[in-house]
This record gives sequence, structure tokens and C-alpha cells, in this order.
Amino acid sequence: MSADTVLYDVPGPRARRRALIGTVLASLAILALLGVVAKRLNDQGQFSMELWGPLIDPSNESFEAVWRLLAKGLVATLVAAGLAIALSLVFGTVLGAVRLLTSPAARIPLVGFIELFRALPVVITIFFVWRVFVELNINVAPLPGVDGLWYLVIGLTLYNSVIIAEIIRAGVNSLPRGQAEAALAVGMTPGQSMRTVQLPQAFRTMLPALISQLVVVLKDTSLGAVLALYIELLRRGNIIALNLDNPIQTLFVVGLIFITINYGLSRLAVVVEHRLSRRGGGTTAIAAAEQVVPAT
Repeated sequence: MSADTVLYDVPGPRARRRALIGTVLASLAILALLGVVAKRLNDQGQFSMELWGPLIDPSNESFEAVWRLLAKGLVATLVAAGLAIALSLVFGTVLGAVRLLTSPAARIPLVGFIELFRALPVVITIFFVWRVFVELNINVAPLPGVDGLWYLVIGLTLYNSVIIAEIIRAGVNSLPRGQAEAALAVGMTPGQSMRTVQLPQAFRTMLPALISQLVVVLKDTSLGAVLALYIELLRRGNIIALNLDNPIQTLFVVGLIFITINYGLSRLAVVVEHRLSRRGGGTTAIAAAEQVVPAT
């Protein structure tokens, strides 16, 4: 018996026939719904070149200006996402490692911090950061970029760093206990064991989950437009749509840009995972110990 059939019964002819019929009916229903939507849009003139021209026709007088604005919005989105991703990875790794290394009593405030920001919706976290900075007159002007950029980045960092901390903790806890025990046995401190043995293996194990969270960070930058804090890609798209009176067309293109970038990140996760898998089992405790503890 193969491993695939242990938890899954292979369907018989009747079950396969029912599944095929259900698939065909569902596909027809979806196609019919799409047809109705397309007809309604066509009746309202949503497929006219007057609305699509500024986005797809290089000869249109607004084409260059529209794509120049979208490019500025994309750069703003990537800047915010890059800063939030870098800070979230750093603080998330530190939070996860500290939670694992401290005693149960000492980690209570840290666990409370993590659970608080895990429970809050990210949009509330960003709004909270903005209001706190404004009410307490905390000046972010010395930092590069506009103020709204840092309200967005700090809010995203607070939310995503605690998620990454939990991912790191799960990755470390999934490792065999012998890895840490072997590192301690050859004279490494718990901090050295965590830094040189456990964290590298945890990152490798949890890499797909980490990159998936980075995709979430990129998508959440659009919340800056919802709160009108930062002019990123979605905010630029809304401004263009208001001026050209083509919200469906403009936001469709903005959505395609987000989908393309996120798909690229997802494919990157697959490629990196395959390359790491071909390299073997990763760092062992003994190999790492030889780099930290001199041989005697």
C-alpha cells in the first residue's frame, strides 16, 4: 500500500463519474455567471477604448502620464514593502529567539506583546501607530521619505514581526532535540546554539511560510491608501481613476500588477526551497560547533 492511499481512498468509477459531472456543472455555472457580468459591462460601455485607451493604447494622449504615475506608485509600494519586510524579519527573528531562550516567567510580557498584535487587525495597528505618533508629537521627519511611509512601515512591522516570530518558534520547535543537546554538549552556550545551529535550520524548514508572509506584507501596503496615509500603487490608481472616470479599468490593471509581483515571490519561494533541498540536510550541530568552539 502506497503512502498516498493510507489516508485517502481511491474513488471508484461511480465516484469519479459524480465528480466529473459536478465539475462540469460548476464550470458551466461559472461561465454563465461570467457571461452575464461581461454582457452587463458591455451594455454599460466598459469595454470601450475611451476607458481602456489610457492604459493599453500607447497612442493615447494620457498613456504616458498614466503609466508614469503607476510606476511612481509601484516604486512607493516596493519601498514600503521592502522596509517593512526587512524590519519584520529582523525583529521577528529576535522576538522568536528571545521567547525560546528566556524562562517561562520572564517571557510573559513578551508573549503578551506577541498575542496582542497577533489579535489586532493590521489596519487597526497602522491606524494606532499613526494616531500615537501624532498625539505624542513623535517626529519622524529626520527619517528618509514622507511621514506616512513610516506610519505604514512601523504598523506593518509590528503586525508581521510577531507573525514571523511565531513562524520561527514553530520552526525551531520542529527540529530534533538532539541538535540543541549536541551543541550544548560540545560547549556551546544556548545563544550560540540558537544562532548557529537552530535558527539556520529553522529558516530552511519554514522558508515557504516565511515567503508567504512576505507576500502578505506586500499586499498589506495597500492599506496605506485605505487610511490615506501614503501615496502608493493603489492610492495612485484611485487618483488616476477619479481623473479619467474609469475605476474598473484602472483598478483591474493595478490588481494585475499586484498579482504579477506576488506570483513572482511565490515562484521564488519554490525555487529557493528546491535549491536548499538539493544542498542536503543543512547545518548540523557538530559542524556548527566546530566553527564556534575551538577543537581541543
